[in-house]
Amino acid sequence: MNPPIRHRLNPRKLLLSKWTAARPQHREKHFLVTELFCDEQGTVLQVELQAVYSQRNQRLDWHELQDGERWLLGWK
Repeated sequence: MNPPIRHRLNPRKLLLSKWTAARPQHREKHFLVTELFCDEQGTVLQVELQAVYSQRNQRLDWHELQDGERWLLGWK
């Protein structure tokens, strides 16, 4: 069995990055990072993703974007 695919990301450069859901749900395939949520020291903890199709927002730990089985970098 192959190890999970992991993207190497710089959390500071995630703002306005584009992502594709590996398994789209509700016709939401393409997403844009619209906001970064940081702690008091400026460390990025979470991101807000906005679905291009529905404009729905979701907040998640930025590390989840490193899971290549769930998220693809760019719009595919």
